[in-house]
Amino acid sequence: MPNNYRLAKVSSLLKKEITLILQNDLENDLVRDHFVNISKIDLSGDLQHCKIYITSTAQEKVRREIVENLNTAKSFIRHTLGKRIEMRRVPEIIFKDDVFLDKGLSVLKLLDELKNKNQNDNFEDKDANS
Repeated sequence: MPNNYRLAKVSSLLKKEITLILQNDLENDLVRDHFVNISKIDLSGDLQHCKIYITSTAQEKVRREIVENLNTAKSFIRHTLGKRIEMRRVPEIIFKDDVFLDKGLSVLKLLDELKNKNQNDNFEDKDANS
């Protein structure tokens, strides 16, 4: 069983190289026009499977299209990875949309709304007491 240090090193290398491939080698206008970032990589313990979570500044519908395009181009990305890094076997890749960022932003927005409501209620209470 590979240790966590090795998994972290391989994940870091994959993230770096796939980012470079997305920026420089992949000729997809949808990916190039929108800021696409790799937020997380889940690598299996045997280094055979890799889930890549991406974030983008695009709307949800466009993000789904970007993920579909990346999954269509995954054989090209995997082939290019094989040329760039020295591994016995390049892991199978699957791209997924990272929805955790959106969920986190919506929670922060709700907390902000509650804070503003609470401040308005306190302000109204002070006016009523005056």
